[in-house]
This record gives sequence, structure tokens and C-alpha cells, in this order.
Amino acid sequence: MDARKIKFARRFDLVFSNAALHWVDDHPAILRSVTAVLKSGGRLVVSCGGKGNAHDVFLALRPEMRLKRWCEFFRRMPRPYFFYASNDYEKWLPKLGFKINALKLAPKVATYEDVEGFATWLRTTWIPYVQRVPENVREEFIAAVTQRYVAKHPPDADGKVHVKMVRLEIDAVKI
Repeated sequence: MDARKIKFARRFDLVFSNAALHWVDDHPAILRSVTAVLKSGGRLVVSCGGKGNAHDVFLALRPEMRLKRWCEFFRRMPRPYFFYASNDYEKWLPKLGFKINALKLAPKVATYEDVEGFATWLRTTWIPYVQRVPENVREEFIAAVTQRYVAKHPPDADGKVHVKMVRLEIDAVKI
């Protein structure tokens, strides 16, 4: 069901989401839906990509997308990810009847075994971007983005590739 339009006849004690809501564009609409299905005293617990998430990957991806070789595939591309800050939720939650227990942007590091592991992550997690490129040249695009990323963020002494991530973590109670 659309997270922006959750409808159930019954009310719940807990609404939980992990690694999903950054794919949804309208977080105030999500919160309105959650408010409608959560009992008074019920908890909202969320962990999703937050503001600044994978920023260095975007810094490698965007210039590649703008190159003449690839730019035609990205014209009018809708934004696939929506990374909000904790101060956005500090405004929204109280207005929708929530008491905030915990709310923070938590830095994390994703580690990939090697450069190919990083490329595999691009191939699978960054589908909204890589699938815009025709299949016959998709691996070239992934290799170009990978090369651009590791040029600025080389593997460590063990060959592992690290990516700075940011999680938005929310724990709130409906009043």
C-alpha cells in the first residue's frame, strides 16, 4: 500500500519502517497516514536514509550523468530518493500529534569487500539510475561511476571500499 495513503480499519500500537521511507517523496503525508492508523500512545519507529546520505556517491554519479555520453538517459529523471533532516521532523511530528523520544541523523559507514563489491552495490541499490542506461552500455556506466568514486575515495589497505552514509532515526509516540 502507498505509505502516503495508509488505510486500515483498526489502529496499531507500533508503526515501524526500516530502510524504506527514503524512497517516498512526501514524508508529511506519510506521517498523516501513520497518525490515522496509530493508537494514542502508539510508537512510530523509523530508520531511513537521511540528509547527506551517500553524498560522496552522488558527487561521483552526477558529473558522469552530465557527460555527453550519458546525459540523454537522465533528462527529466524524477528524483528517486528523498533524504530529510531531523529538523524537518522536529517541525512535522509535533504538528501531527507526536511526542519525540529520539530523533537524529546518525552517520554510518557502509563497507564493501573491494571495488567490485562497490560496483555491485551501485548495480543493485542505485537501480533508478543504472536502469536508465541501455543494457548494452550499462556496465560501462557503472564502471565509470565506480572509477570516479574510488579516485576520490580509494580502497583502504585491505582493499575495502567505504561509503559514508547517514541514517535518519525516529522514535516518537502519538499523544
